[in-house]
Amino acid sequence: MAGLVTSGAASPDVSDLAGRQVTVAGLGVSGVPAARALRGLGASVTVVNGSDGEPQRAQAAELEPLGITVRLGDGETLPEGTELIVTTPGWKPTSPLFLAAAEAGVPVWGDVELAWRLRGKDAPPWLAVTGTNGKTTTVRMLAAILEAAGLRTAAVGNIGVSLLDIVLGDEPYDVLAVELSSYQLHWAPSLRAHSGAVLNLAPDHLDWHGSMAAYAADKGRIYEGNQVACVYNVADPATEDLVRAADVEEGCRAIGFTLGTPGPSQLGVVEGILVDRAFVADRQRQAQELAEVSDVNPPAPHNIANALAAAALARAYGVPPTAVRDGLRAFRPDPHRVEHVADVDGVAYVDDSKATNTHAAEASLGAYEHIVWIAGGLAKGATFDELVLTAAKRLRGVVLIGADRALIREALARHAADVPVVDLDRTDTGAMAAAVRESARLARPGDTVLMAPACASMDMFTNYNKRGDAFAAAVHDLASGRVPDDQ
Repeated sequence: MAGLVTSGAASPDVSDLAGRQVTVAGLGVSGVPAARALRGLGASVTVVNGSDGEPQRAQAAELEPLGITVRLGDGETLPEGTELIVTTPGWKPTSPLFLAAAEAGVPVWGDVELAWRLRGKDAPPWLAVTGTNGKTTTVRMLAAILEAAGLRTAAVGNIGVSLLDIVLGDEPYDVLAVELSSYQLHWAPSLRAHSGAVLNLAPDHLDWHGSMAAYAADKGRIYEGNQVACVYNVADPATEDLVRAADVEEGCRAIGFTLGTPGPSQLGVVEGILVDRAFVADRQRQAQELAEVSDVNPPAPHNIANALAAAALARAYGVPPTAVRDGLRAFRPDPHRVEHVADVDGVAYVDDSKATNTHAAEASLGAYEHIVWIAGGLAKGATFDELVLTAAKRLRGVVLIGADRALIREALARHAADVPVVDLDRTDTGAMAAAVRESARLARPGDTVLMAPACASMDMFTNYNKRGDAFAAAVHDLASGRVPDDQ
């Protein structure tokens, strides 16, 4: 399905929404600001939302006094008279609401599309980041670098800060560091960033997009209309392919990042130094030192790649080299992203609960030499043979948890049959503590117990944060000698 469902209908001008009937699909972080913004423009707003729980009722109570109609428990029916739909990111293009909109000739915008159209003539430029993994870390690194350069900035978008709130707020910014998901890009055909980056591409959310080709195409939208730089991953040729396919402004350059020695128009690593051969006077013969690998926290390979991508976007905006170094030194990663929890009896315990797919888990596993791996959860249609093949020589042992652990167990049997495996057939609140104890039994001094599940968390936990919290609590119990009550 095309990114914008129009069925031949023309989209209304954002300055002419007064009196228009606009439907907002979904509440949450994106839907509530969208409904408020549209109502502020004089539109007649109806919000539809499939679920009808306490959080949704609280949000409805917040919106209804503004004259906004909220229909809970009905996310499929197109409200009568709808002239425009503004959707929150999670709604699939094949949702009945959008199919009805296509039949009725009603256009669909995402919340990012609305924010882009609402920005003022003096709005700050967007430095945009997408990719299967590493988006949030890269955007936060980018914001730290921009701040170190003395620029007024914010990390916004899919990171949890609504772009609508930023665009319509009173705070003046010089430039924005914007995280965009494939969902958001799908519904944002007008977006034209100053510079954009696709960090990597691996199968994910294919149930939403329908195919890997469609997923990649939506990621590639971030390059459309770029003004200065399209940043791609040299180690992931699919990202460069997206640059080649993009329609950009005259003079916009393709800028690669690599963990190896960079070529011209690339950023890379030379003898432990992050260097720039893209934004220098003579990129054929010169390289500019930006920072040391030790300035990146943590200095795992995939995180160094994130730092290089952030540096490339910042340099595209004209940030000096010293700001790259100072920003990376100041940056502190969010919890549950390759986070060192504790050392117990000579074994390091690392929480990478954010590794919710195989691509992220592969990057995490590649950062350590001898690993006891805690894995499992909801596979989301993933397969694990390639991941196990890549990691097999590093594995001291594996502890499996979660609903789809059998898929990982079968891949281990095919490709790492000599690695000890503990299969925990339990989903109660003590399961993570049991996983940590079993990992401690398998580990030797110098090893790393790595919780990088390669799966989503919702079979056992509310989200990956809660899963990571459970792991950290179990590690601290282990360190103190405490044993949970259920043992």
